This record gives sequence, C-alpha cells and structure tokens, in this order.
Amino acid sequence: MSPIESIQELKSRMSASIIGQDKLVERLILVLLADGNMLLEGLPGLAKTRAIKTMAKELDCGLSRIQFTPDLLPSDVTGTEIYQPESEEKFIFQQGPIFSNLILADEINRAPAKVQSALLEAMEERQVSVAGKTYKMDPLFMVLATQNPVEQEGTYPLPEAQMDRFLMHVMIDYPDDASELAIMRLNRNEQSGGGEKAKKDKLSPEFIFEARKEIAQVKISENMEKYIVDLISATRYPKKYSEELDLWIDFGASPRGSIALDKASRTHAWMNGQDFVSPENVRAILHDCLRHRLILSYEANADGISPDQVLDQLLEKVAVVA
Repeated sequence: MSPIESIQELKSRMSASIIGQDKLVERLILVLLADGNMLLEGLPGLAKTRAIKTMAKELDCGLSRIQFTPDLLPSDVTGTEIYQPESEEKFIFQQGPIFSNLILADEINRAPAKVQSALLEAMEERQVSVAGKTYKMDPLFMVLATQNPVEQEGTYPLPEAQMDRFLMHVMIDYPDDASELAIMRLNRNEQSGGGEKAKKDKLSPEFIFEARKEIAQVKISENMEKYIVDLISATRYPKKYSEELDLWIDFGASPRGSIALDKASRTHAWMNGQDFVSPENVRAILHDCLRHRLILSYEANADGISPDQVLDQLLEKVAVVA
C-alpha cells in the first residue's frame, strides 16, 4: 500500500472502534504525521484513552500510559539510575515509561509542575537527560496528554511554556444520538466476544516515515506563508485589526504558532490528497493550533469570551493575500 492508502486504512480501523469522534481520529493521525504532540481535552468517558490505545493496537509500535497523580515523581516518568554492585558500571539507567513510541499522559494537570516539566525535554528535543547523560527517544514518538475540563480542584494548570510545546490542543464533545446508540452496540458486541472476530495484521509504522517525506514536498506559496504570518501577527498586534481583538488579547502566539500552522496545514493538505496548501487547509487547523497559545485579557475572561471566539474574529479580520 502507498502511504496515503495506509493512512486511510489506519483511519478506517480506528473509526470502527472510536465511534462519533471522527475529528479526534483525524487529529491524532495528523499530529502523528506532523511529528508533534497533542493535548486532548474532554469530559470523562469520551474515548480519549481508548483513541490512543486503538492507534497503538493498529500500529506495530509501543504504548506507555502514565497516570498523572499528585504523588508522581519526575523519575517515575523519565527513569532513574539503579545501583548494580556486580556490574562494571555501578549505576545502570533504568528507562521510564517515556521511552516508548506513543505516550499517553493521562490527566496531565493532576501532577505538580516538576513532573509536568519532566516531559518538556522529551517533547521538544526528543531526548531525556538523567545524571549528566543524554538518552535519545525513538524516531516514532508522540505524547498525547489528556485533561478534564471539570473538577479543577487540586489540579496544576499547565504553564504557558509547556502548552506551547503541543502542536495541537484538541477539544472533544459528546457524540450525537446515533453515535451513542452505535457505541452501546459496539460495547455489547465486545463484551460478548464479537469484537475478537477477523483480526487484521498490525500496520508497520514505516509508512509514517514515508508519508512524512511526501508531506515535506507539499508546496506552500508565498501568499499562504504571508497569510500564516498575518494570522500570527494579528494575535500579537490585535489593535491593527479591531478594537475588540485588542480588548480581548493580552499576549499572542509565539513563533511556535507559525511553525505549527505551517506543519499542520501541509499535513492536512496531504491527507486530503492535495500537493499544495490552500486557505481552507490553514483555516481547518487554525483553532486547534492556536487556542492554547493565546493569553486572553481579564475583560475577555470576565465576559466569557473563549479563545475559539477570538480566533473566529481573527479569521474574519485577516484577509488572504491575493
């Protein structure tokens, strides 16, 4: 199979197990292809954990789940050196769960900042430093961090520096009624053993690296580059575009925002069979790439203005260069 056919097969298999969350499936695959990390926010029971488990089950790769709790230590994530008196090297590094391909950081805001920061180096530099030594991550590596938008008592909100390291911040909501019925039937089928039928071979992750090479060849015109830069600039200097935006935004997106828009829009174009980036590709991924990179003002928060509403206004005010 070609890389795009393999992606369609992976999407089809995941959608059969994760019903009513098509956007979640598409975004998971997009972030994996773009070689990024994803922050996933949604209420309990909306298949956040099931999604990453399903992806790992369909791909021939490793999965580590880290349940973030207030008593977790950084070494519980990265690993630690263990004393081995019978070995020539007295201290041997015991790898932590971060050393895998797909990392599920479940309820990341339940652990204190020291533990959250243990992920920073791995997410950004794809390496971990312990006791003065550096250990590289696998080429196929993605962190999917989840958090619950309710029950915020006793949680530790992610600092802006860490939020910025996620390529996308994806929000998911309840499935519709038809999907809810299909979910019930799927669960009943799995409970009765029906889900064990017709097992398929796992997909080799090699097609992901081939897909990344093709994505690197997707063309982006100077006009599209200018459009991305204008969108980012509008978050930093909103006064140029409207008084409302100026009132709502305190701090805009960093250069990581423009890099995220560039990578995600090219990946989105490739996934939709295009060899060039169009304004629709940029608009399709804008909210997920920027909603966690904006710091809204007190006035915006007081008026209940969400980052998505700000980004909607941004798209209205910023024109595509002809």
